[in-house]
Parts: sequence; structure tokens; C-alpha cells
Amino acid sequence: MIQTAAMIGMGAIGTVYGHRLFQQYGSRFRVAAGGDREERIRGNGLQLNGETFYPAVIHAASAEFAPDLLILCVKNHQLVQAFPLIRACLAPHTIILPLLNGVTARDVLQKGFPGQTVFYGLSMGIDAVRSAAGVVNRTDGMIQFGYRDNRIPAPEVTAVRDYLAAAGIDARIMPDMVHATWKKWMLNVGLNQVSALTGAQYGHISAIPEIHTLFVDAMEEALAVAQAKGIPLSHRDLEELDHMMETFPKIGKTSLLQDVEAGRDTEVGCFSGTVLDLGQEYGIPTPVNRVFFNLIKAREGIRRTPLE
Repeated sequence: MIQTAAMIGMGAIGTVYGHRLFQQYGSRFRVAAGGDREERIRGNGLQLNGETFYPAVIHAASAEFAPDLLILCVKNHQLVQAFPLIRACLAPHTIILPLLNGVTARDVLQKGFPGQTVFYGLSMGIDAVRSAAGVVNRTDGMIQFGYRDNRIPAPEVTAVRDYLAAAGIDARIMPDMVHATWKKWMLNVGLNQVSALTGAQYGHISAIPEIHTLFVDAMEEALAVAQAKGIPLSHRDLEELDHMMETFPKIGKTSLLQDVEAGRDTEVGCFSGTVLDLGQEYGIPTPVNRVFFNLIKAREGIRRTPLE
């Protein structure tokens, strides 16, 4: 039975789900943060749809609160940096649920914390947008999670589902979380990157032929390298993702587009960066993702290189 939870990473996704958990569980849900981030949350709270809420905050250097469930919503490039904070929150019984993009987070966490139970996890369909004024969202989407194989869900998996569901979160135990994780990654390889480079919102992806072509071509390369690795993705999965775009709210921005517009470091490494690594490993050409990677990294480089 899950009675307490903590969360690390109060960006767009973390704020939406954190608000749900705070409303339901009060002080039995807490946020773990350190440094300036800790002080900002303590002093200013978190903002969602114009409402400010003040979850209890775990100090980074303390072990005052060891939750039954630790939810991670940091960016991929922040994950290893968060290890000291994660470690401060852990008890032997704590379950780690990562909601990160990409396909490596669960394995990185299991290697870093070999004695812990680490689930696969992802968030799908959420439309949260983060700005300096806080987070705005209309659709919470769903959390998909579990072990690799959940055809017969383990008691701890159903316990997490029940805990999240009681807070109004659509939490779904997927039979095959490896397939679910790589399928979402394939979507993000196309959707996040083409939106970041063109400024496209969800409604533009299918409506503008040139954007749609790039979206599909990038996913085709992701599919090819995944299949070479032995991941059970298929063209049917790609077609389902293509059709799924028609169900997304037309007004909405991907996380990668939000990061580019805000001048933040991006997660391009876990999208096209992974495609390029796998393409090199298996001898598969990945020209679309190479262009995507170089263009997005170039934008980051320009931001870091002011001219006198």
C-alpha cells in the first residue's frame, strides 16, 4: 500500500501531477528540491492555471521524509545531477517512478540505485505549458507505468496505480512497458523535434504537408534503429501515432519547443541523439535526425555564444 509520495522536478508535468497529489494527500505528498529552487518553492509556491499551491518541501540534505513512492519529472540531462537529491529521499522500500522522455532513464536509475524498485514510466497526452508566470494546462493526459512485463500486475504496481488514481490521475498499467516506452520515444523523435525547429503547435503537424513529412520521416528512422536493436515496434505503431495527432488539442506546445523558446537546454540528446547513436551502432543511415540534432544543438550554441 502506498501512503506517502515525493516528487523531484516541478516543471510542467511535475506541477500538474504534483497539484493533483497535493490536493488529495496534503502533507503526505512532498516536493524534494535544493538550493535556490527549494527557497523559491517554499516562498512563492507553485502556480498552476493561475492558482498558487504550497506543497511541503523536503530539504536536499536531509532524510526527514522517506516516501513509499518517489516520482521523477526532471529532464534527461538533469537526471544524474539529481542523484544526491534522489538518494536523500530513499528508504529500502521506496519505489522510483520516472516520467522522463527517452528510453534510458529506467536503466540509468536501476544502475545508480541497484537496491531499489524502479518502474518504467511515462506521461502521454498532457498539454502543460510552462512559463515564468507558472504552468497552464487543459488536458492532464495519462501516466503509463509498470515493470517490463505487466500481463499479471504485481501488487506494488497495482498499489501505485490505486494511489495515483485516488488523486484523479489517469494511471494505466501497460502490459509491455518496453514497447510503450519506445513507442512514445518514436513519437517524440518526430513531434518534439519538428515542433522545436518550426515553431509548430500540435494542430500544425498534420495540417501542413511539409511539417508532416518531416514528422513521419524522423519517426521512420527511429523505427528502423529500434527494430535493429530488437525492440518490437512496427509500422502499425507509427501509423497509430500519426493518426493520434488528430486527437491532440490543436493549441499546445511540445516540451522541446517550450525549452527552445525559453532559452533552456534541451533534451535533443535523448531524441535524435539516441537515433544517431543507434544508427551508427547498427549501420543505419539517419540523415533527417542528423539535421535535426545539428540544428537544435546549433541554436543552443548560438545562445551560449554572445558576439561582442
